[in-house]
Amino acid sequence: MPTITTLIFFLLGLSSIFSVCFSTNILSLGKKNSDRLLSSAVFPLKGNVYPLGYYSVSINIGKRDEAFEFDIDSGSDLTWVQCDAPCTGCTKPREQLYKPDNNALNCFEPLCTSLHPIADHQCESADDQCQYEIEYADHGSSLGVLVNDNVPLKLTNGSLAAPRITFGCGYDHKYSVPHSPPPTAGVLGLGNGEVSIISQLSNMGVVRNVVGHCLSEEGGFLFFGDELVPSSGVTWTRLSYESIGSYYSSGPAEVYFNGKATGIKDLTLVFDSGSSYTYFNSQAYNAILALVRNDLSRKPLEDAPEDKSLPICWSGTHPFKSLHDVKKYFNPLALRFTKTKNTEMQLPPETYLIITKYGNVCFGILNASEVGLGDLNIIGDISLKDKLVIYDNERQRIGWFPTNCDKFRKEGQSLCRPEGIFSILSENYQGYIPKVF
Repeated sequence: MPTITTLIFFLLGLSSIFSVCFSTNILSLGKKNSDRLLSSAVFPLKGNVYPLGYYSVSINIGKRDEAFEFDIDSGSDLTWVQCDAPCTGCTKPREQLYKPDNNALNCFEPLCTSLHPIADHQCESADDQCQYEIEYADHGSSLGVLVNDNVPLKLTNGSLAAPRITFGCGYDHKYSVPHSPPPTAGVLGLGNGEVSIISQLSNMGVVRNVVGHCLSEEGGFLFFGDELVPSSGVTWTRLSYESIGSYYSSGPAEVYFNGKATGIKDLTLVFDSGSSYTYFNSQAYNAILALVRNDLSRKPLEDAPEDKSLPICWSGTHPFKSLHDVKKYFNPLALRFTKTKNTEMQLPPETYLIITKYGNVCFGILNASEVGLGDLNIIGDISLKDKLVIYDNERQRIGWFPTNCDKFRKEGQSLCRPEGIFSILSENYQGYIPKVF
C-alpha cells in the first residue's frame, strides 16, 4: 500500500440538494426518537443507463456548503470524495474539491480498523492518520485518508438531523477505462459494511438500516430509512453471504426466457447500482444470447457490427426511435429465486435493451469474463429501472416493486426537481464498462 509522506487534514459534511420541502424541527441524536426511526431521507437522482451510463446524487459538503456529485453504488461500502490535495487520477470536476480542515481519523478508530485486515493494520502512534485503499471489481481503485464531519439531513417527518459520518478523502484514483475519469466527484457507498453510510446512520439511530433506489430514464430517487417501503406488493428474497462477501447478493436463481425454463440455474446474483449493465458469467451469457438470437432468426433484424455502442447490436428496416419500437421483436426474461417461494424478477425487453444514437437496438446483458469480472453475475442499472429496489439490512432481504420512478417528482411529492441536464460521455463500448464496485 502506498504511504503518505505529508500530513493531510480534512473536513466533510453532507446534506440533501433539494430545496427545503419539510419543516425544520431540529432533532437531538443523543436521545431515542421512534418518530425519527420511522422516517427517511430522500434524494433526487440524475442519470440514465444510456448514454450517460450512471446515476448520481448531489450532496452538499462541509461548512462551505458546496454541492458535489456522487455515483450511487450499492456494490461498495466506503463513501469517498475528491480531496483538495495533490492527486493522481483526479476526478474530472476540478472545481469540486473537498477542502481539509483538521478532521482526519486516526488509525486506532474502530471504523478505520474495520477497513483493514488485522495483520496489515499497524499504528505507530495516536497521531497516525487512517489511510484507506479500496479496489473495485473492475480493477479501479481509490486511495486516501478517512475523515468525518456532520451530515445535515432533511427527514420526511419534518425534522433535521446532523450526524457525524466517516468517509474517505481521496487523492489517488485509478479507473477501469484508460484516461476516463468520471464527471462525478466521488462515490456514495450504499453497501452493508460497517463503514457504509446507511450502517453509520442506523447505528446512530437516525434512520433504520434500509436503503433503496428507484431508477428511471430521467433519474429517479434514492432513500435512507424504511418510510417509503410499501406495506404490500413487494417481492422479497433473502440476502446471501455464502460466496460473495458483503455485496447485496441473493441466490440461487434460475433464468427463464419467454416463460420457459432455460436450464441456466444456480446463479448467485449481485445487485449493483454502480454497474450500468447486467453481467452474467460466460456460460450463462452465451446460453442467453443464443436463445435471443434464435428467437430473432425469423424477424426483420440484422446484426449491426458497425455500431460499437455495445458488443451485440441489431438494425431494423428503419432506425428505431425508442424501445417501444422494438419490444415486439424480443421476449421477456425472468429470474426465479429457487429458495424463496413464488419469487421472480421480471426482465421485459426494456430492461435488457438500449436504443443507440444510430437508431439500432443493442443487447444490454454483457459477458462478465470479457471485462475481467470472472464468474460474477451482476444485476445492473438497466435491469433495475422502474423498480423500487429495497436493501433491507435489518431483515436481511432484498425487495423490488415495479413502479414509475419519476412519480414523486411529477406529482410534487417529497422530492424537488433535480437541476441541470445530463452531460454526454463517449459512445464507444469501452467507455461503458461500468464501475462494478
